Amino acid sequence: MSDNRSIASHATGHTGLDRFFQISERGSSVRQEVVAGLTTFLAMVYSVIVVPSMLGAAGFNQGAVFIATCLVAAFGSLLMGLWANLPMAIGCAISLTAFTAFSLVLGQGISIPVALGAVFLMGLIFTAITVTGVRKWILSNMPFGIAHGTGIGIGLFLLLIAANGVGLVVKNPHEGLPVAMGDFTSLPVLMSLIGLAAIFGLEKRRVPGGILLVIIAIAISVFGLIFDPKVTFHGFFAMPTFGHEGESLLDG
Repeated sequence: MSDNRSIASHATGHTGLDRFFQISERGSSVRQEVVAGLTTFLAMVYSVIVVPSMLGAAGFNQGAVFIATCLVAAFGSLLMGLWANLPMAIGCAISLTAFTAFSLVLGQGISIPVALGAVFLMGLIFTAITVTGVRKWILSNMPFGIAHGTGIGIGLFLLLIAANGVGLVVKNPHEGLPVAMGDFTSLPVLMSLIGLAAIFGLEKRRVPGGILLVIIAIAISVFGLIFDPKVTFHGFFAMPTFGHEGESLLDG
């Protein structure tokens, strides 16, 4: 008798979950959604490494940025799922992160508080044009070529930043092009090229979380830990903080 009640309760739980998220109505299943969610997580979790690294290079406190990145993704995704009832994950925009760090703060010398204020105002404006429908009108009337070209341009911008960060391209000290090829025999460049080739291979085979797997493999590889003088061991675990005592993220 208890087994029957357990089975009935289990079935009711699945029915309630299915009904709340309208899974069957959308042509999916609970198992498929769990697998899709895990795949999405593995595909975007690299941002908790990349975002603090980018903003840290511009003077932001990396511990505080790490926590903020995790909280934005967690609460944003929960709101999309539980409130909007949409199977979408929310995370920090890598393109905006790069623009803030390398263009505003490092490029134009804007202080961190002013840059954060600009990002906050941008969020308010973006929310306003979304609620009023202006954003939808802009997107629907934007030429197809511009829409795709914008995405490609942002991707190339991020590629240039990453290539410069590992030394694949460097600032050209002579006249001509602003960048020049770096030292292809250096360890960071070699590991980056190997990792890039591995990512291409895993993505071609549609391996879930391929990008994250390569990042982890490169980070903990014997080559990186032993031969890279910039890598130092500080332990396996550490509690993140919002900054040292008396330190504020807004200190400009």
